[in-house]
Amino acid sequence: MTRLVAWSNELRDVHARLREALAIAKNALASGVSAQAASRDLLLFCHGFCVALTGHHEGEDRELFPAIAAAHPELRDTLRHLRQDHSMIGHLIAGMQSAISSAATPADLERHLEGIAAIMESHFRFEERRLLPVLETLVIDADPRRVLGPL
Repeated sequence: MTRLVAWSNELRDVHARLREALAIAKNALASGVSAQAASRDLLLFCHGFCVALTGHHEGEDRELFPAIAAAHPELRDTLRHLRQDHSMIGHLIAGMQSAISSAATPADLERHLEGIAAIMESHFRFEERRLLPVLETLVIDADPRRVLGPL
């Protein structure tokens, strides 16, 4: 595989790992444990998943999107939309972290998690549909973890 094709594969792989992490958190919450245990599980989840998702979006905003905008100025509106999604997801993550800190009920925690899941999946699908073809030929001389986050 060449480096030219690898950026599209890297993005798919990162999204797949984030989807897996989300599924693990949802399963832990759905297992019917007490609110205290659910909060502990989600606290661990947030330390991993939330930091990884935030790091992924920060890398895209800092490295990937400017490279795409320079090579494909026609995608600037798409990139602006994706950055708005990043901001919204960050707000939802902060809300879930606040709910965990305040010992919210498992039902409340589930609502927060479902909100993140819905926006994240919509965002990933839109991003993949619009950017994967561009990533097939984009050249960025950088470490994938810097460009796409710590996963």
